[in-house]
Amino acid sequence: MSRPASPFWPLEWWMAWWDALTPPPSVAPLSDAAQAGALSRLHATAFARPWEAHEFERILCERSSFAHGLFRGGTLQGFVLSRRAADEAEILTVVVAPPLRGGGHSRSLLREHLNGLALTGTTRVHLEVDEGNEPALKLYRRMGFKQVGARTGYYAKADGSRATALTMSAEQ
Repeated sequence: MSRPASPFWPLEWWMAWWDALTPPPSVAPLSDAAQAGALSRLHATAFARPWEAHEFERILCERSSFAHGLFRGGTLQGFVLSRRAADEAEILTVVVAPPLRGGGHSRSLLREHLNGLALTGTTRVHLEVDEGNEPALKLYRRMGFKQVGARTGYYAKADGSRATALTMSAEQ
């Protein structure tokens, strides 16, 4: 990377150096209920009605929960949380931090999570997604999910209106 001619280096230049020095994100199982506060803060960056830390703590303490985190430089940058029952699972939520969105990180996070579910004997995975969330729909379709239903007016939006949830399913 060459130094800009200006004596004042632009923010983009510094960020490029930071990215070059910071290891790429990695995915690891997430089971520590002590992460509940971080999960809640990250969830609030993506949803009109974010979950509270105590909700994450309760879910992570359940034997049926299954979660993976996306870490960069030791900091939680995303996560996926599922609940298993028999040979099926439901993805409850997926979140990636705003600076990492659009970089393919959600795909690697979800792929690792689905592989982990398959290793537990899960044969079918279900989820629901806001019909207007095009990036998520594209990701899920790419990962083999197909729409199986819809729940009209299911999600509350920030403006007070309601959005339809599309239910999707994939074979493992």
